[in-house]
Amino acid sequence: MDSLTQIVLGASVAALAVPGPHRRKAVAVGAALGTFPDLDVIPLAMMDVDPVRYMVWHRGITHSFLFLAVFGAGLWWLLSRVWTPVREDPRAWLWAIQLALLTHPLLDALTVYGTQLWWPLPLSPTMWSSVFIIDPLYTLPLLVGVIATLAGGARAWVRSFLLAGVVLSSAYLGWSLAAKALVERAVSRTLVDTPLHDAPRFSVPMPFNTLLWRVVVMTPEGYLEGQYSVVADRGRVRFDAHPSDVGALHEVGGFEAVQRLHWFNRGFMRAREHDDRLVLSDLRMGLEPHYTFNFAVAERVDGAWVEIEPEQIRWRREDVGGQLAAMWRRIWSAEPAEPSPGPGSSVGGPAQ
Repeated sequence: MDSLTQIVLGASVAALAVPGPHRRKAVAVGAALGTFPDLDVIPLAMMDVDPVRYMVWHRGITHSFLFLAVFGAGLWWLLSRVWTPVREDPRAWLWAIQLALLTHPLLDALTVYGTQLWWPLPLSPTMWSSVFIIDPLYTLPLLVGVIATLAGGARAWVRSFLLAGVVLSSAYLGWSLAAKALVERAVSRTLVDTPLHDAPRFSVPMPFNTLLWRVVVMTPEGYLEGQYSVVADRGRVRFDAHPSDVGALHEVGGFEAVQRLHWFNRGFMRAREHDDRLVLSDLRMGLEPHYTFNFAVAERVDGAWVEIEPEQIRWRREDVGGQLAAMWRRIWSAEPAEPSPGPGSSVGGPAQ
């Protein structure tokens, strides 16, 4: 999630764990620890690594439950010897430190990017993909609780604000998982009598909400993309088919960067040739035809693909305001606000 959300989450859970007189201090400590795991971008930026490694190493060791639990215990031990508040109530501060650290990767795992919760085990990153990376409805209750704590300190009513913020934001996450289940059920009903009923797929909420969802289903020729509103749609999901250079992707499957990406995004990639280079796009983040992460991984030489140092192709931001307006209309309308972009045929028909 975004930095502000992680800061107010860490501050909230830490302040809830400690006695009233320690709350303001816990807000500061929790805010710092809440954003600590994302500081891995600093050493990564200083290292001479290609953009694919940078992508797959982010949310790695610093987001591991094992690493953070050990780090938190060590930090608590140190503070218990040098800082009076921790010496006064060591058990409460142990909870405060661990909660501020461990809730960060847990929240990140609810996004689609992927979080290596179980590092150093060689498991694919966890991506429950039930919330967008920025969601004001999740952040706002926590922010109100933190502001109340800074204003009220040890006063009794402050705890009620903090608790309400954590409960409301957690309930919102529960709703996001329920909404995702509704979407997945609609997708299953759409594909049940087709050859794609068990094809790899994912669903992810559209920006800043949990009412409109995007669904991608992989096919032998490429992928299907559809949208589903839990407010307006009933029944089948309408999909549009899009091509991918599946043959080229198979040819370069042994290249190191391609293997890294496949492990990281579970094969949810589009392959396209552009200027004699093969560009792989991560289908999980973005919207057809523009995706956030695009990497040139090979170039064509004498008719064959040759591995190259990966190069990130920057995302083109086109009419973001218009896209957000169309998304807002689509939430409340069972029919797309305008035809879906890109080539391909429709699959499944309009939602009822």
